[in-house]
Amino acid sequence: MPPHDVQPSAADDVLETGHALGSFLRDRRARLDPASFGFQIGRRRTPGLRREEIAQRANISPTWYTWLEQGRGGAPSADVLNRIAAAMMLTEPEREHMFMLALGHPPEPRYREIDGITPRLQRVLDAMALSPALIRTATWDVVAWNNAAAALLTDYATLPRKQRNILRLMFSNERIRDAQEDWLHVARYVVGSFRADAARAGAGEEIRQLVEELSQSSADFAALWRSNDIAGHGDGTKRIRHPDVGLIELEFSTFAVEGRPDLNMLVYNPATPEGVEQIRRLIAAREARA
Repeated sequence: MPPHDVQPSAADDVLETGHALGSFLRDRRARLDPASFGFQIGRRRTPGLRREEIAQRANISPTWYTWLEQGRGGAPSADVLNRIAAAMMLTEPEREHMFMLALGHPPEPRYREIDGITPRLQRVLDAMALSPALIRTATWDVVAWNNAAAALLTDYATLPRKQRNILRLMFSNERIRDAQEDWLHVARYVVGSFRADAARAGAGEEIRQLVEELSQSSADFAALWRSNDIAGHGDGTKRIRHPDVGLIELEFSTFAVEGRPDLNMLVYNPATPEGVEQIRRLIAAREARA
């Protein structure tokens, strides 16, 4: 038995009662300002919105919502959870946490088309001065890059926005094709990695359109896509043939962007001291032309 002067924590209470979801919902409901949602304040016994007001905003039964807060009625559907998230104006991390409490897994990804990234994330890219790095979306559009990536890989700023896509470049750009030491091996790996991403990206229609476009424009892509190969893409090695400095050996790693499941950061590090100097020369030449 704990000492009589030690009080159980809120976390202990949640674990003991098994009402983690209900506790979370009650806490978030209590934080909401009725006036901000157009409800009359009047006399309220507790802060925040009433249960029936949340139910009204979520378009669900007040009884059903009450049961959720009380830990009754079984697991809610993803649709109900999304309605509650919208009703409470939950942030994306809060919505994900609610899904984990209710269903034991995060919600299905929701794809958002984006044009760029935050200045803070761009500064992360720029800090890797000699490591080409870029940010790609679920459809493998490149939306941000650093100076080293522009010098070694592709000067994405010179391309139309639609062409800043790793798959389009791999299968339609002869310069990119010639830069690969073993193009077919790299292309097979890229398609297999993209297929793995596509299954969890939450961008079904966008990916379908891209696959249809590439299948029509590239027989190589169509054949590789039909093979149904899957490849992991966490890390590996790559050799790029550059016309100005020759063959460069690289190690690459892929990182998830916290809070943005639709974004990945891809970083290439030179694998040898010679590679460092090769990239340094490319950057210097690029800056001299600017």
